[in-house]
Amino acid sequence: MPYTEWRGGKCRVKWWAGEYLPNGRKKFESASGFEDEGAAWDYGLDREYEVRHGTAIKQRDSKTLMSAYCWDWFDAQDLRPSSMVSYKAIINKRIVPYWGSRAVGDINTFECEAWKKALRAAAERGEISAGYVREILMVFGAMMDDSATRYQLRKISPIVREKRGRGKYKKKVREKKRPQEMATLHRLAVNAYSVWGYDGWTYIWTAAFTGMRPKEMWGLQRCFASPNWPASDPLEPDDEKREPDLERYMSMPALRVQYQHQWVDGERTLVDPKYDSWRTLVVPPFLHEMHKALLASHDSPWMFRSHSGGPLLGTNFEEAYWWPIRDGCAAREGRYAREEIPAVPEMTKKRIYLLRHGHKEWLDEDRHPWVAIETRMGHELGGVEGVYANVTPGMELRIAETLQERWEKFTTEEGNVWLPPFPNPLPVDLANHVPVQVSMSASLDVG
Repeated sequence: MPYTEWRGGKCRVKWWAGEYLPNGRKKFESASGFEDEGAAWDYGLDREYEVRHGTAIKQRDSKTLMSAYCWDWFDAQDLRPSSMVSYKAIINKRIVPYWGSRAVGDINTFECEAWKKALRAAAERGEISAGYVREILMVFGAMMDDSATRYQLRKISPIVREKRGRGKYKKKVREKKRPQEMATLHRLAVNAYSVWGYDGWTYIWTAAFTGMRPKEMWGLQRCFASPNWPASDPLEPDDEKREPDLERYMSMPALRVQYQHQWVDGERTLVDPKYDSWRTLVVPPFLHEMHKALLASHDSPWMFRSHSGGPLLGTNFEEAYWWPIRDGCAAREGRYAREEIPAVPEMTKKRIYLLRHGHKEWLDEDRHPWVAIETRMGHELGGVEGVYANVTPGMELRIAETLQERWEKFTTEEGNVWLPPFPNPLPVDLANHVPVQVSMSASLDVG
């Protein structure tokens, strides 16, 4: 039973914490500042009830400082390298500076709501992005939820989960997008050729016609590219991440999304793709021929090389490659001389990731089965649909056919479409495979 005592005009209550001291005596915890002895007594009874039922929060635990808890929580996470880097930066720059001196158990809901409001106000002023605010609140929310449900540092989380219909309605702001047009992609690809050579030309068409994520493209090795794979598959037969039916793709060109390229502990590392979305992507014939030409022009292990011939990871890709491609740039003289590159107005200030969005639009527009679309995009179907649905070879072939039809329609209807010369002769007669490209590029002298 608890007991109370008066000290300096205030009542204090003590109760058994459910533990014993090294000398065998019971360990007690206390709370003071009560004006009424009955209230103090009831408080002590409540704490002992929690001890008996295993729901008590030890005072020393609830007084853990956020500056310590944040990093204990971070070390307990098991996430992909890029997520760990992002979480670490958020904790360093946003959470510890604001909350570090506070005890985990002392943070209340009103303070959290005020902080959330301040972050959103900063986003409205343009000081930080709205996406960054969402990421900060997501990390902090997970941290505080775990403090209650997983680590028992407090009884409940101070985070209020917003419910529909509560508070002032704010329409969700979505990124404004245009339908992905072939003419726009062609202008991007031509600019990419000026900025980056045949690697750039092929990169734009590959992004648009496969829907691969950027870091998956950075991690695409020549052994997994359509001219070589699956004959060159380097994985062991019992590797669970390996395509289970390699024979299926012996008769239709396909590339394998096996890795993405990321920094891990300061080292360039091939890691599993996002959401463990290993997948095989059938490619249309015109893209397959581009890949053949590109691989014949170099002996790098990477499909797409940087300006220096190395991997794209580690380059300032946005500034050195993508921005000049979409926004254009002035003429340049000297060793790396080139003519002025015109902007592509439809893509100015836009993310290259929108090429992946555009690929999804095409698949939807051509009315392919949902399971084939989601699998190609690297998504996993849930529920009954995910259990029963299956991607057949016929579905994949139809996707390749509609993508090829889209390419051929563009090159036919546009007429004299500029196409770059192949970088190196191939060990096959290209005239039998892509006569339109050969005939149009043969007379061009692009240096």
